[in-house]
Amino acid sequence: MVQGKSFGQVLLLCALLLFGNFLYAFTVTVFVVPAGLVTGGATGVALAANHQFGMSVSGILLVMNISMLLVGWALLGKTFAVTTLASTFLIPLFLEICERAVSGFRLSTDPFLCTVFGGLGIGISLGLVIRTGSSTGGLDIPPLVLNKYARVPVSVGMWALDICVLFLQAVYSPVENFLYGVVMVIIYSITIDKVLLIGQSRIEVKIISEASAQISEAIMRELDRGVTFLHGEGGYLHQSTEVVLCVLSNRELSRLERIVHRIDPTCFLIISRVSEVRGRGFSLTKDHQC
Repeated sequence: MVQGKSFGQVLLLCALLLFGNFLYAFTVTVFVVPAGLVTGGATGVALAANHQFGMSVSGILLVMNISMLLVGWALLGKTFAVTTLASTFLIPLFLEICERAVSGFRLSTDPFLCTVFGGLGIGISLGLVIRTGSSTGGLDIPPLVLNKYARVPVSVGMWALDICVLFLQAVYSPVENFLYGVVMVIIYSITIDKVLLIGQSRIEVKIISEASAQISEAIMRELDRGVTFLHGEGGYLHQSTEVVLCVLSNRELSRLERIVHRIDPTCFLIISRVSEVRGRGFSLTKDHQC
């Protein structure tokens, strides 16, 4: 069992890992391949080999994933290799199953729809796999190696590699298909980021008011949310002031605004979104002290 996780949590992670890998294979089979779209990563190289030499996409992907897994094991360590192991074999396996089960089947003949749903499907599937703590392997590994040994930012390495793979396929692809492929890469890159933040974004509120003590007490009593006092100073009169800092869920924002404006209608309110919050009341259970 994974350290620090219950059996139910481990089961959920395994289910997400399986579903993410299957969704990736299904998306490639019914949207990307039939529409002749180009894409980045190891899948893009496999599609190029399939077009040029008629080789199996799943077979080429398996060989590349195993090769990159060995590189990751040697240069990035055993722990990294273990987290990559599942996707190394699951994606080629599911691709082979989908190729046999739905070969020639197309959900749409419109290349634009295939681009949009292909990008969404790949983005959601890779985002789910990454959220389980696993790596998708393949050509995700070289940028990590470059980052470790040459200090090249991972994002720069991944984009550079994806561009090279896209141009590799541009040799035989119609210009429109190539451009659709570029759009698809952009869509799945954005979608991955969104999936990684689902359920974790929160609202941060800073309240500047002369009634900061009453406001903080009301927030703790009525919303059951903790507050922190930040010491500030006005820029004009240089008077010291207390800034109330509170982090809460999206649904609680309107209640907090009503509470604050009930106590001090003229208070200064700063509301911003934060991508992730960890600690008591969020990633950990609340710990009330009497």
